[in-house]
Amino acid sequence: MYKMFIVEDDPGIAEAIREMFEAWDYTVVCASDFRDVMKDFVSFSPHIALLDVSLPFYNGYHWCSEMRRVSNVPIIFISSASDNMNIVMAMNMGADDFIAKPFDGGVLMAKTQALLRRAYNFSADQRIIEHRGAILNTGDGSLSYNGTEVSLTKNEYRILSCLMESKGKTVSREKLMERLWETDSFVDENTLTVNVGRLRKKLDAAGLENFIRTKFGVGYIVE
Repeated sequence: MYKMFIVEDDPGIAEAIREMFEAWDYTVVCASDFRDVMKDFVSFSPHIALLDVSLPFYNGYHWCSEMRRVSNVPIIFISSASDNMNIVMAMNMGADDFIAKPFDGGVLMAKTQALLRRAYNFSADQRIIEHRGAILNTGDGSLSYNGTEVSLTKNEYRILSCLMESKGKTVSREKLMERLWETDSFVDENTLTVNVGRLRKKLDAAGLENFIRTKFGVGYIVE
């Protein structure tokens, strides 16, 4: 079922939204650290996010912009600051909708469900994987680190996604080659070695030194 991430510093409002959506079988997580909202966002990998504008430390526009760097999930602003300037600002930052407080729960539910229907194809598993600050979006195959996008080829993406999905565990060369075979092109041992080498150079250049380590005679690991 869908996962919802709520960034709202009013505990009463956040809990009311949580209870309403959990009653519809949503899995809901509320931001716990308003200094580092992205930590919860990345680890939870939600299908939709609800953001207030006025928050401690950084406002909702800041976090909307940060989310848009790594994900295309639908974002709804819920705020009492509902003048035209704030609504335009929210949309320019990448939000999909803006609901003024106080709002009707039925309206929020209807808008949320409409956005989710438009945003997702159930045949595709779109999520983000994070490790050491590197964020891999499996929906569009993009990699970002410290706010900078790292360009990957299809083979480099397949290698990295396979390793990050099994982070902390050694992945055999045979398994990586099977992942590369999904491209319908011939892959041999040398092809894998060349692709891993190119991927490492890109990661090193982005500041992710030694991100992929070799387990000699076995395969590779992201530790």
